[in-house]
Amino acid sequence: MRTRTIGSLDVSVVGLGCNNFGGRLDEERSAAVVHAAIDTGITFFDTADIYGGTRSEEFVGRALGPRRDRVVLATKFGMAVDEQRQGAKPDYVRRALDDSLRRLGTDRVDLYQLHAPDPTTPIADTLAVLDECVRAGKVREIGCSNFTVAQLQEAALAAREGAARFVSVQNEYSLLHRGPEADVLVECERTGIAFIPYFPLASGVLTGKYRSDGEPPAGTRLAGMPADRRRGLLSVGNVAAIERLSGFAERHGRSLVELAIAWVAAHGSVASVIAGATSPEQVRANAAAADWVLGADEVAEVDALTP
Repeated sequence: MRTRTIGSLDVSVVGLGCNNFGGRLDEERSAAVVHAAIDTGITFFDTADIYGGTRSEEFVGRALGPRRDRVVLATKFGMAVDEQRQGAKPDYVRRALDDSLRRLGTDRVDLYQLHAPDPTTPIADTLAVLDECVRAGKVREIGCSNFTVAQLQEAALAAREGAARFVSVQNEYSLLHRGPEADVLVECERTGIAFIPYFPLASGVLTGKYRSDGEPPAGTRLAGMPADRRRGLLSVGNVAAIERLSGFAERHGRSLVELAIAWVAAHGSVASVIAGATSPEQVRANAAAADWVLGADEVAEVDALTP
């Protein structure tokens, strides 16, 4: 599988999002997904302390076992695990990292990410303690998630000379969620920060298995969403666009899933497209997109098919 870089890290162009582990998937099914991902050439695994009520990290750690050194392991902190465990204050960052290392069964996190901005803590304080974690050998690179351009610029100014600084930002991006093109992707191109898109399949809508006039199957991501969010994703405009995109994919002998992932990967700042999976079959379907390189004309044609 093709690789790209996040700071000093070499990652597969298609990654595995582990947000289903410990929630929709039990440990056995999670392990099956992990092993299938490694077998398809996926080397970038992205989880977070809040996923599955902290069980995702535990499941990932146990599933990797002796294969730990074959992957680039990313996790996140900052969103509320409970009332006491949340935010980005220095003392909590130290605790959160040690907790994640214990759950993951490893001595370092390759990419440690602030899951969301913490308005109660100066970003300089958070960066200082993250630099401490890097110098201690517990973290290799640091990143952030759900940051605006203004917040990225604030963090860049706050980072001390020679200290660790954010090498990546992880925000939502897909054929049906194009907002980053207007700002964050431009900033990433300007500064060299890697962009890591999450929800590249728009919470499963870009698999083509949902209809606007029916209820989503029980157990699917959409079924667990608030009704207004579900209606937005399955709007008449989105469903019509999906039909057009499916036609484009079929003309190229590909699936809609492959198109959705390959299109995101075609944007220069994108490092690894992290897609979740609930089965080995879904992992293999996601990984199949890695070798589809869309040219500029094809990207423009696909752009014209979306809302």
